[in-house]
Amino acid sequence: MSYDGLDSGDYVLPAPDPGRRVSLPLEPADRRRLDLHAALTTAGIAPLPGDLAAIEALCTLDDTTHAALQRWITRCL
Repeated sequence: MSYDGLDSGDYVLPAPDPGRRVSLPLEPADRRRLDLHAALTTAGIAPLPGDLAAIEALCTLDDTTHAALQRWITRCL
């Protein structure tokens, strides 16, 4: 698909079929990790490779602490 008349080599993939998704619950730490990455991405903060250990440590904290962390990140927008 081309947006400017040139073939960029990128192709739009179809949306996944919700009926074919595997319904496995995420562990709380995995859910917090995804939420934290989403909050950082939304805020325009790209974690550096060395930050992944810190992200892992933050994801082991309880939901209340994690909610405060996300609130702090999103307030700087």
